[in-house]
Amino acid sequence: MQSQDYTFDILTTKTPREAYDAINNVRAWWSDDFKGSSDTLNDEFEVHFADVHHSKHKITELIPGKKITWLTTDSQLNFLKDKSEWTGTTITFEISDAAIHTLVRFTHHGLVPQIECFGDCSNGWNYFLKQSLLPFINTGKGNPHVLDHEIMSKAAEIKTADEKDFTSGFTTNKSAMEVYNAINNVRGWWSENIQGSTDTLGEAFNYSFKDIHRSKIKVTELVPGKKIEWLVLDNYFSILKDQNEWTGNVISFEISEDAGKTTLFFTHKGLTPAYECYEICFDAWTGYITGSLLNHVNTGKGQPNPKEAEVAVESAA
Repeated sequence: MQSQDYTFDILTTKTPREAYDAINNVRAWWSDDFKGSSDTLNDEFEVHFADVHHSKHKITELIPGKKITWLTTDSQLNFLKDKSEWTGTTITFEISDAAIHTLVRFTHHGLVPQIECFGDCSNGWNYFLKQSLLPFINTGKGNPHVLDHEIMSKAAEIKTADEKDFTSGFTTNKSAMEVYNAINNVRGWWSENIQGSTDTLGEAFNYSFKDIHRSKIKVTELVPGKKIEWLVLDNYFSILKDQNEWTGNVISFEISEDAGKTTLFFTHKGLTPAYECYEICFDAWTGYITGSLLNHVNTGKGQPNPKEAEVAVESAA
């Protein structure tokens, strides 16, 4: 049964040894964002392509003028669901005489149609092998930037997906000023443990939940009936690896009124799916905004964190 591994053939008039030497100069034809060494048995090297692709390879076979084999020991392909799809795959260059030509047969063992990466990765190899490695073998000039435009486009897509700020909101029959005043009464809907002024421009207040979460927040914008904005000056999460994840984030409340209805649009800028706390904070903010704050607006009574009360960790935001 014929292998489904990705394969690509190159024909050149250069000698097998010249092709072999060119392939080993990985920096010149694949990526100049390169660390390590790639021309000695057991060497290891890493290549990077913006925030799209990072992989680490080990040289497991070198037969001068005949064969080169790399083992992919680690990979981070950020445009895939399984970002480590390349890990454990093997890349070979088999070099042989073909009449007046030298044949280089490239095979990426494990890059098969069944995996998510196959389409993008096989197209990428097509470009690097045909438009960079082949010219490098023939002329000494490769083009490791041949896919820069596509890579940057992919990086922008990844960044957009990763940086989708958390948003929430609601619509109510109350006036815009009633919504504005309710938000500013932070103790009435977020936490009774708030210390400091929450409704004065330029002032800072402190939020705390047991020994799990502490924040110092500055009021940076107040437009009555229209907008409130906070800046997180300092933050501490005891349950996260990066205990300062919120620091520098902006939290905004945008209010609009039309035809007797008021809409609140809440955004926590910087709280993105890339954050470790995202799922916990997503659930917590959703509860506070669409539950506690909305009830506080409509009835004057929210459900803030009470002082010295037992609250589940998952509810702390």
